[in-house]
Amino acid sequence: MSQLNKNIQLGCGLIRIGRPWGYKSENIPTNKEIQTFLHDAVNFGIRFFDTAPAYGTSEKRLGQFLKTVSPDIKKSLIIATKCGEFWNEKKQTTMVDHSYDALIQSIDTSLSLLEKIDILQIHKANPSVLQSKEVQKAMEYARSRGIKQLGASISDLETAKIVSKLNEFSIIQLPYNPERKEMKEALDILKAHGKYLIINRPFNMGGMIYKEHQKKSKQQLLLEAYTFILKENFNGIILTGTGNSNHLYENITAFNSAKSTL
Repeated sequence: MSQLNKNIQLGCGLIRIGRPWGYKSENIPTNKEIQTFLHDAVNFGIRFFDTAPAYGTSEKRLGQFLKTVSPDIKKSLIIATKCGEFWNEKKQTTMVDHSYDALIQSIDTSLSLLEKIDILQIHKANPSVLQSKEVQKAMEYARSRGIKQLGASISDLETAKIVSKLNEFSIIQLPYNPERKEMKEALDILKAHGKYLIINRPFNMGGMIYKEHQKKSKQQLLLEAYTFILKENFNGIILTGTGNSNHLYENITAFNSAKSTL
């Protein structure tokens, strides 16, 4: 492994275990299938799991899994979740609410479901949200509940510029892939300010794989996507969003191959 990407690890984004999502928007697996998948992920070496209240039943199912592992395994896992966006089961859609009361309720619910939160991120962060007194007060509450690392999930350059200068947010999640090259400037700014990065949507919600699968093999497309991101030389995580053990193993293989060739 080269010095270029030694600090980048593969993590698992868990939206697919909680609600339909992605280019094909497949139905979520059964609870039994999800528990098997999460055990497989740990056995494959995955130690970083990213969930959110907006991911439907994802937090609940991850929490159920955490109750089945040994204390040593549980301690080795990094659990990241979010607050500020929620899933409306009845309407089958998400809603955004960054009010103090909503954030506090979200934090309390997430802690009750997961038992531990290593990283709490502001979901759908934007400049006004980051500067909100209610959000700042809610983050103080999160710290009082034992959550030590705070972050923000962003999707635009303006927000990246602002959050890069906020010391309280040390971890930033953002999309980056060959179809989202406009985010490179944001990524570079965040790197320059020493932020720990979580890169989501490495395949643009799966669209890059499905649109090109007739031209190249799936494994080649995965390899190229990971190589594109790994070349950025940052400290952090690349998330693969899957709820299928076979798909996860394919991603791990491609990720490791990309790291070994750079």
